[in-house]
Amino acid sequence: MFAGKTTIITGGSSGLGEALAIRLAARGANLALVARSQDKLRSVLNKIKASGYHAQKVETFSSDVREFESVEQTVKEIAAAVGEPDILINSAGILRENYFEALAIQTFQEIMDINFFGTLCWIKAVLPFFKKKGEGRIVNICSMGGLIGTFGYSAYCSSKHAITGLTSSLRVELKPQNIKCHLVCPSEFESPMVDDLNTYRTVENRKMVLTIPVMGIQKVADGIIRGIEKDKYLIVPGSVTRFFERLNRYFPSLTRWTSDRIIQRCYRGP
Repeated sequence: MFAGKTTIITGGSSGLGEALAIRLAARGANLALVARSQDKLRSVLNKIKASGYHAQKVETFSSDVREFESVEQTVKEIAAAVGEPDILINSAGILRENYFEALAIQTFQEIMDINFFGTLCWIKAVLPFFKKKGEGRIVNICSMGGLIGTFGYSAYCSSKHAITGLTSSLRVELKPQNIKCHLVCPSEFESPMVDDLNTYRTVENRKMVLTIPVMGIQKVADGIIRGIEKDKYLIVPGSVTRFFERLNRYFPSLTRWTSDRIIQRCYRGP
């Protein structure tokens, strides 16, 4: 499925993007790794080479996902250097957590710009290539926060719910053109972003989010690859996370009640 395919990974310089890049390199994909930091991108490139796996081509590109002109130009550079894109994995994103009233409007705008509009810009930029080829695959890394509201994540969940809506709409619109979409919704997993979050997150958020055990990033990456290979639209890595996703899907009132109980205990004590 991946061998010889030009695969773009945004946020490819660390975390989940890096883990996916190493796996796809092992499967023979041509990789275009995109992030803002060239130093971090070079580090990932060295890890891929040191792992003993060698994709046909692995190149790095610096781009700001928030600026469509920059993204569009980068896609043209990728097409020239690596090949016209076959697969787009939107993994770039940021996370901020705090009480709603403590989050500045600028924080909401920043998160929407990177998480949602960054995803939107990349899809817009690669779509002409997919249509020209008559096929393509879009993998949007979302979150359980794109399916369930979470304490302290009013900005983050807003951006991820937007990705859920966008991906759902594109699935219907692009399927007749043989362009497939995947919505990936992991629970919290080990990553530099979560390491930073743990330095300041609210007590309520910690109690609510950690109802689902933190997953290892390698397990998440493996689950995503399997989901793509099985052609699943909704990919939820981890059996415990899938249980909670189905619980929320079929019994949303129970999910809300459970969330309320967790938060009430934070204020009332054990």
